[in-house]
Amino acid sequence: MTDSFSSRTPQQALAALLERYAPRSLLLVGNSPLPALEAFAAAHPDSQVMQVPAGPLPPEQAGCRFDLALLADCLEHLPKRTGLQLLGGIRNLNASRVAVLADLNACGWQDTDFFSLALQASERFRRDQQTLTLFTYDLREYKQVPDWLNAKFWANPENFGKYWW
Repeated sequence: MTDSFSSRTPQQALAALLERYAPRSLLLVGNSPLPALEAFAAAHPDSQVMQVPAGPLPPEQAGCRFDLALLADCLEHLPKRTGLQLLGGIRNLNASRVAVLADLNACGWQDTDFFSLALQASERFRRDQQTLTLFTYDLREYKQVPDWLNAKFWANPENFGKYWW
């Protein structure tokens, strides 16, 4: 991603993300409601949406698995260490897909903090003096299978599939 700003609004980007993944179960961690999420929930009544306030997940949600976890208006209200633990825990235990909408200046994070958790900067948005960044993570797109990972490049390709040790 370049440092240019998106022509879409954050809500339009979130709506596109929700339509792309069409999650049946979604976790929203944040202190504010999101119009894009409300519209998605109205259009998809079979989807289960759980919202929890910014902070560590309550035990009921901490033990659940979600198709998508969305953090918005969250990291700006948490100490960085708590935010890192929350985001890493959700990514590892609760969801294969994660989207974070954050104001880096307000939360005190850098792009590299998100990169270290394997998130990618998808879009940047500017409104007046505020800049929001949408970071995403999808386990299925995290790492491409390398072209060398096949029988042709084994030490003894003629023995591939013949012997089990």
